[in-house]
Amino acid sequence: MKYNVLGKTGLNISAVTFGGMINREITLEDSKRFVAEAVDIGVNYIDVAPSYGNAEVMLSPALEPYRKNFYLACKSYEKTAEGLKRELLNSLKVLKTDYFDVYQFHCIETLDAVDKIFGSDGAIETMLWAKREGLIRNIGFSTHDEDSALKAMDMYDFDTVLFPMNWAMGINTGWGDRISDRVKETGAGLLAMKTLIHRKWRKGERRDIFHKSWCKPVYEEPLGIAGMKYGLYKSAATLIPPGDYINYKFMTDHIDKCVDEQLTNAEWDLLKREAELVKEEPIFG
Repeated sequence: MKYNVLGKTGLNISAVTFGGMINREITLEDSKRFVAEAVDIGVNYIDVAPSYGNAEVMLSPALEPYRKNFYLACKSYEKTAEGLKRELLNSLKVLKTDYFDVYQFHCIETLDAVDKIFGSDGAIETMLWAKREGLIRNIGFSTHDEDSALKAMDMYDFDTVLFPMNWAMGINTGWGDRISDRVKETGAGLLAMKTLIHRKWRKGERRDIFHKSWCKPVYEEPLGIAGMKYGLYKSAATLIPPGDYINYKFMTDHIDKCVDEQLTNAEWDLLKREAELVKEEPIFG
């Protein structure tokens, strides 16, 4: 497993994240097997959220013997100080941990949401309190909206940013470029999602093995590898796979190649061709 430093956090994390969505609606036996496997192959960063169904509950007993092996990240949709405090403390309790290495505002989607977080009795108050108390060690956020991300970064010097670095949207519209540039300026650690995503699901299309992804993943060579390389090219420290285990396994199987070898001209051409095919089916906007 390859590792990268997550920006100014200083955390040396695996280039693939164990996404907590993997643990949603699976057996406890599988949950324990997946976490033990992650330890064996060197994955050391887990990201989970209470909004992922029963993922926290299923992850907790699987993680307990290995807590020291992982940097643990969690998130909250709450925008008020009281709401975020309640959800933070509950996640700490459910996951049987004394602290989170990274705690994030989850899915800041509008400029109004940024205003609420940083307004009177906004959730930033709890974030700062929790960091002072040692309950969290780094403060981050996730979003699918560039303008909201940039406004949030103007309001606070975040440690991490979790953002979609989707090659199809990036090539077609420049999506994500402003975020990639900003994290380079601020030193925030970039966590990239949606690098294995091709397009939206089409009406009536069978999802088969992809039960946990709301958009269509790619998990075969060479397109999947090119998409992963694109995320790393955009300065991501780690890649977060779509929710199903098969996507995570594809990433862990191929991450060393992606870190060691930059995007080739042939891979760039492939991404451009595929991006042209799905330009009318952007996953955002």
